[in-house]
Amino acid sequence: MAGCGGDSGGSGANAGPPQPGGTLRYGLSQAPTCADPAQGGSNQTIYVTRQVVDSLTDQDPKTGELKPWLARSWEISPDATTFTFTLAENATFSDGSPVTADSVKRTFDAVGRIGAAKAPLAGSYLTGYTGTTVVDPRTARVAFDRPNAQFLQASSTSQLGILSDATNAATAEERCQGEKIIGSGPFTYASYTQNVSATLVKRAGYAWGSEVFGHDGEAYLDRIEFTVVPESGVRTGSLSSDQLDAVSDALPQDAPQIEATGGTVLTTANPGVVFGLQPNVTRGPLRDPAVRTALLTAIDRQELIDTVLGPQFAPATSVLGAKTPAYQDLSARLKFDQTATKAALDKAGWVPGSDGIRARDGERLSFGVTFSQVFAGNQAILELVQQQLRQVGVELRLELVSAGEYTARQNSGDFDSVYYNSTRADGDILRATFGLDGRNLNRRAALPALDQTLDAQLRTVDTGARAELIRTAQGQVLDAGLWLPTIELSQAIGAGPKTNDLKFEASARLQFFDAWLSGR
Repeated sequence: MAGCGGDSGGSGANAGPPQPGGTLRYGLSQAPTCADPAQGGSNQTIYVTRQVVDSLTDQDPKTGELKPWLARSWEISPDATTFTFTLAENATFSDGSPVTADSVKRTFDAVGRIGAAKAPLAGSYLTGYTGTTVVDPRTARVAFDRPNAQFLQASSTSQLGILSDATNAATAEERCQGEKIIGSGPFTYASYTQNVSATLVKRAGYAWGSEVFGHDGEAYLDRIEFTVVPESGVRTGSLSSDQLDAVSDALPQDAPQIEATGGTVLTTANPGVVFGLQPNVTRGPLRDPAVRTALLTAIDRQELIDTVLGPQFAPATSVLGAKTPAYQDLSARLKFDQTATKAALDKAGWVPGSDGIRARDGERLSFGVTFSQVFAGNQAILELVQQQLRQVGVELRLELVSAGEYTARQNSGDFDSVYYNSTRADGDILRATFGLDGRNLNRRAALPALDQTLDAQLRTVDTGARAELIRTAQGQVLDAGLWLPTIELSQAIGAGPKTNDLKFEASARLQFFDAWLSGR
């Protein structure tokens, strides 16, 4: 295959049947932040952790339907407060212990002990969790103190993957180092060096794969070696020279070199909250809602795509990406119109100064954006946004920090705004991102209309009614100026000519179970 691909990669129709064996060498654009699936958040981290842990369910990336994995069946109470899972009979952890209902209980209980600061996604999925009842060794009943309509989809995520008793007894810090991570997945950790590399080996005897997987039994690959290669040109060069078999974040300028040596660029759009700036509404000029909403039309999103990224990406047209269930097209509200932005800022009393930057009552319309290079295009995108905002009299200060400092500043609230995205194939990601009981990086107080909508969608079992609430919430987030969308993230994976059937799962993260190498 050459050129831009779809959701799996390969060397073409003549590759023949899958060949088991071999080591796939993968170049990550950023270091994994933690070996623990429950604490994983970034795409580069989840590319690793997804392979070592199985979930109760799996989500079909084509249809969004939930399919059996460790749970072979399930029942949901009419009010969505209890979820009863019947587990597969033969699944075991890599230490030989069986996967039981007690494993489910200990895994979910451990998320609560780790805490939302270290496991924010897993914590948000278990909002209102009151405990798991072990009905019998193969039946687990998970209960919540309020309706939790998003939980079944959450049970398909790597963050709620089921882990062994030994793992669940470890501290959060111990779990990040890799040695304590014992899952039931198709691969296990052979080694893990924080911020440097990870090596996985095939799990012998694996026979309880997801119904979404393309084959039964063990994975094809014997081994996956993840190394961190931050420089895009070095990743591409290593792929083209057969030093790597696949790489993250293949930028548009990399595609010709990848294709020239028989490779392909695999792409898929991420569901969930699009990339954007999340303002801290308690600091600086972003305290003014008129400023926040005025900036929605100041950003030329198509220019971001055309100048920095390329055709496999798309400009943001809402708070959620277009692949997210219940996405609402709000492109009319995000239409580039700097005349409208200037008029709104004028009306709010922000007047251009001698240097072109606006001010009101002695306060300059200047704020910082804290970001990391978790996605290779972040800095170039924000540099262009900086130029665009200056055209309307707004000074945007770029504050690039390490991944560790970025997390620390998020948790402490020490920022004017933060730049990121959040991937999930369910609209409840809005509650996790903007809800008062979620991360609330906006540091906002109550907004009754939005709060009621976010709570109602969580309580609504009817799929159609819940979707309508999620659509409403997207508009309410923009109404309050809680998110300044920029672009929809797409995964762009460079795959070498020997790499076949490297696939994206429903949340646009890589699944290596079906991947194999030809011509070894």
